[in-house]
Amino acid sequence: MAAERLSMRTIKEVLRLKWEKKFSNKQIEQSCKIARSTIREYLVRAERAGLNWPEVSDLDDGRLEALLFSPSVHAECSEKRNLPDMEYLRKELTRKGVTLRLLWLEYRQVNPDGYQYSQFCYHYHQWCNKLDVCLRQTHRAGEKLFLDYAGQTIPVTDPLTGKTIDAYLFIATLGASNYTFAWASFSQDLPSWIDANVRALNFFGGVPEILVPDNLKTGVTKACYYEPDINPTYYKMACHYNTVIIPARIVKPKDKAKVESAVLIAERWILAALRNHAFFSISELNNAIAEKLEDLNNRTFQKMNGTRRSLYETLDRPALKPLPASPYVYAECKKVRVNIDYHVTIDGHYYSVPYQLVKEQVEAWLTATTVEILFKNRRVASHARSTEKYQHTTLTEHMPKAHQKYLEWTPSRIMDWAGKNGPNTRQIVTCIMERHRHPQQGFRSCLGIMRLAKRYSSERLEAACGRALLLKAYSYKSIESILKTNLDAQELPESSPEKKITHYNIRGQEYYRQEESAHA
Repeated sequence: MAAERLSMRTIKEVLRLKWEKKFSNKQIEQSCKIARSTIREYLVRAERAGLNWPEVSDLDDGRLEALLFSPSVHAECSEKRNLPDMEYLRKELTRKGVTLRLLWLEYRQVNPDGYQYSQFCYHYHQWCNKLDVCLRQTHRAGEKLFLDYAGQTIPVTDPLTGKTIDAYLFIATLGASNYTFAWASFSQDLPSWIDANVRALNFFGGVPEILVPDNLKTGVTKACYYEPDINPTYYKMACHYNTVIIPARIVKPKDKAKVESAVLIAERWILAALRNHAFFSISELNNAIAEKLEDLNNRTFQKMNGTRRSLYETLDRPALKPLPASPYVYAECKKVRVNIDYHVTIDGHYYSVPYQLVKEQVEAWLTATTVEILFKNRRVASHARSTEKYQHTTLTEHMPKAHQKYLEWTPSRIMDWAGKNGPNTRQIVTCIMERHRHPQQGFRSCLGIMRLAKRYSSERLEAACGRALLLKAYSYKSIESILKTNLDAQELPESSPEKKITHYNIRGQEYYRQEESAHA
């Protein structure tokens, strides 16, 4: 392989010393610290290009390089050797079992005078290096918060059973200051993810403009390069804090290089530092993490002045948006369908929704104390959460009008309504409901009797009820028959005095009085 080419600045200095200062090659060698053979080569190249000193001083590096190192010879050589198709090589290498050496052997079969294996690999790697150009990102203060879990876990021992449970380390870091937060939990499920995010925002004391998580299943329901689907609960949390979520692209760790670096640092300065410690509870572990985290954020940078905390106080902290008045309360989202009785079933309990939504699919947001039901992102019902299985929580306004009117009728209300018509009407209604095992079974008869007042009159209904009481005819049909036959207009029969019955088998009350006195 050819020797590494000197910089254009050094070559210019060689030409200046030779042509302007009239130095010998030995003096130039001592001044520039380069071999005389190299000096001679560049002087020959300059003479072939027809250059002189005043002209060289006005040329930029690119123009000088083009004149000194003409690509004509290299191009002719490359054309003669037939440089391989680099894009073809890259695609072939993605196939299982294909190696660069295999591709080189195939290349040499077609091009016997082509490149040797080392040059073949060199040109391919040079081409690859130009593909993945890294963009150095400049993070604005308070703009992005990067979130991820560390790959390494921490064992926590159960003091009762002696079994160890792995805890996962959540990492969050701000883009501008690298100020870092860490928290351990036993799971990476949705409640743990939301709890860690809320704790991170409280730790930073403000809200960034953008949250940049990895494509973790709990945060991103469906990973997509262009339009990832955010978990509804995570999205609602972001709305509560007035921020947005922009996940990192799939298999693009450079999108979240900040948190990848923070994870690496946390594994070195937190997890590695705690490797010889035994933890018997998650709270004990998080207390130890908090101490190490304090040291990490207060440690001076190696290549710049200040610490993560000092940069946070001067850059990120003033730029963060304020936290809301109350922290986000975890709410789980469930999609449920409204049953024909206008109720939805959640954990075995039935909650009502407006009857117009029968057979529609709705979203139920569940907290520890409430059940909130949304239809097309609009709240349609809210209930206190109940743990009683197979019971109903029903609001009257969710019921159809007919159902509402039915529920309005109670025994006391029907009796009061009948009492407004008269005492006989009230008494007959009371007798009807008392004759049934359940008062509701007599509602229909009572309502029918009350409606007779519209067909006849209140006075006639009161008189008919009086006759029905005398006859002990406690039914709607009896009273209707009395009204139809105008029996209510007739005078009620007076109750006749009791006739004393005399018979030789009847001793009478005088006999028992004598018996009582004799025994006395």
